[in-house]
Amino acid sequence: MTDRIFNFSAGPAVLPEPVLKKAQEAIWNVAGSGIGIMEHSHRGKVFDRIRDQAEQNCRELAGISNDYTILFLQGGASLQFSMVPMNLLPADRTADFLVTGVWSQKAVKEVKVLGRKVHVAATGEASNFDRIPTTGEIKYSDRPAYVHLTTNNTIYGTQWAVEPAVPAGVPLVADTSSDMYSRPIDVSKYGLIYAGAQKNLGPAGVVLVIIRNELLEVGPKDLPTMLQYRTHAGEQSLYNTPPTFGIYVMGEVFNWIKAQGGLGAMAEHNGSKAALLYDYLDASDFFRAVAQPGSRSLMNVCFRGPTEELENKFISEATKRGLDGLKGHRNAGGMRASIYNACPRAAVESLVAFMKEFERANRGAAVRA
Repeated sequence: MTDRIFNFSAGPAVLPEPVLKKAQEAIWNVAGSGIGIMEHSHRGKVFDRIRDQAEQNCRELAGISNDYTILFLQGGASLQFSMVPMNLLPADRTADFLVTGVWSQKAVKEVKVLGRKVHVAATGEASNFDRIPTTGEIKYSDRPAYVHLTTNNTIYGTQWAVEPAVPAGVPLVADTSSDMYSRPIDVSKYGLIYAGAQKNLGPAGVVLVIIRNELLEVGPKDLPTMLQYRTHAGEQSLYNTPPTFGIYVMGEVFNWIKAQGGLGAMAEHNGSKAALLYDYLDASDFFRAVAQPGSRSLMNVCFRGPTEELENKFISEATKRGLDGLKGHRNAGGMRASIYNACPRAAVESLVAFMKEFERANRGAAVRA
């Protein structure tokens, strides 16, 4: 569409154009019902079909068995920082964390707020989270209740290439908010997965939770009703009014991923885009990638320029060129290109072309600095 620009925002983020067009129609009249998706009763047959189809497509994409329950909840990933320990961490047990950035740190903080025990099994804080911990650096506690990791780190641009090994019988819990369904995932390796939708799956306001059935009854029954996974599982995510529009869009995103060829095709698409940008950064002596090779994210490419002054100039000029959302997170500075599933290769090609142009035009200023 000629009136749209390239969106590199970390989230809420770019959505597939076919999904946006279908959602536009659905706001007025969904599924030929004569009523818009945001007006439909969450307990009516039309929304039942929408919710059921979203779950079915979610299962099909990753081959999720019936040993797992799929929930569409509210509160974002941040509420899961509390719900997970409330439900899965007994007072006499410890939760182990692999800390690779701010979101991991926030998850640790919430466990401590609850007065529960936390063990940091590995952390990348000493190097400002520019890499993923190695296997040899991970030291688990004795008999942890679960191990928690953040699969992709939007702020620092790092990503786990594969799941870390965990002690036998210990559930692996993952915050996959920024890379869910960007590549194949073996759900059977996890006890619980959660993902805020607004980066790779849909609009803000809905969080996807995939939980192994046996973990639904682990939590105490004296928790507030809305904070128990069993509550939502027993009501098919309809205990209270769910985020109906968000669930609809998420379901359409699942459909779009299937139409692109599934998770394998998504991985190839994302790897190609990221390689284009990292290859340029590695060859440049003006810009540089922040994350170390081997730990680099395929979703969030973080990079720096010669000086903060030139970085600010780059961000300003890029925005004027229709390359929006490139300012780095306030905790990290610099620049960040978020190139999620729906980001087209043309966006990355345009970004790299502008970076080359900017480098040529400003090399003298960099030398003087």
